[in-house]
Amino acid sequence: MLNLERLRALHAVAVHGSVTRAASVLHITPSGVSQQLARLERESGHRLLEPHGRSVRLTHAGRVLADHAARVVAEATAAEADLADLGEEVLGPLRLGGVSSSLRALLPDALAALTEAHPRLTPTLVDGEAVDIVPMLTRGDLDLLLVESWVNRPLALPAGLATRTLATEEVHLAVSVHHRLADREVVALEELGDQVWASCPPGTEPYEALVQAVRAASGEPEIRYTVTEFATQLSLVARDLTVALLPEMGQRPAPEGVRFLPIRPRLRREIKAAWTTTGSARSAVRACVEILVNRATTPPD
Repeated sequence: MLNLERLRALHAVAVHGSVTRAASVLHITPSGVSQQLARLERESGHRLLEPHGRSVRLTHAGRVLADHAARVVAEATAAEADLADLGEEVLGPLRLGGVSSSLRALLPDALAALTEAHPRLTPTLVDGEAVDIVPMLTRGDLDLLLVESWVNRPLALPAGLATRTLATEEVHLAVSVHHRLADREVVALEELGDQVWASCPPGTEPYEALVQAVRAASGEPEIRYTVTEFATQLSLVARDLTVALLPEMGQRPAPEGVRFLPIRPRLRREIKAAWTTTGSARSAVRACVEILVNRATTPPD
């Protein structure tokens, strides 16, 4: 059977790129890491490292085993956290962040239930796009995020984060009731090559997903209006100035004069909870995630 500590050593080398940096993270000497890896090679029957300049790199077998090691180490870390949390009171600060549409749809009820169950918990909240708040999570400035991941452009998260999908929702085309396509039952994206678009700012998940989807179907989109709030985009749509792609959570409240049309090919957005596995607020994060999962089966009307 493969030894967990040796798998930790391989995982550290894979993540940090060298024996020296892995040793620093694991708080052992480089020779100690090398010894662990040598024993792991004997256990596995494969050569796991090969020389690469003045350093080393993983062989093909090393990469295969490192992928498994990442999952094993994550599960072991989660198990250790579960045991550490047994009997631990949920209290103190819980620093939350997320994209505004998911916060509005999913968080208020969950947060009310959480604070009722754990009155000594002190939550705080900031909103923002993944490009801004994910670095805050990895730096330790936030404890738990609600982030969006569009299925045609999945969100790339740094190593060391745990995630849980809370909701999956359809994305629709928002048009004015006066738009030439307003009476359609479904619209193909390839029909929209001449449209003026509204979206969130460049670099955000909605913007990049829109560009990728429209570019693949009908060419480069003309995004004339870049505003963060879905509500502002809908106000522009209602005046027949633009069209937009909006997920279901972003469609409420909608002003009069807007229609939401299914599109082909279908486009969906996932809302995920994301957190670090080693933060000081582990018990609070786990309690919050549990309530979110229980309450996020469908967005509220």
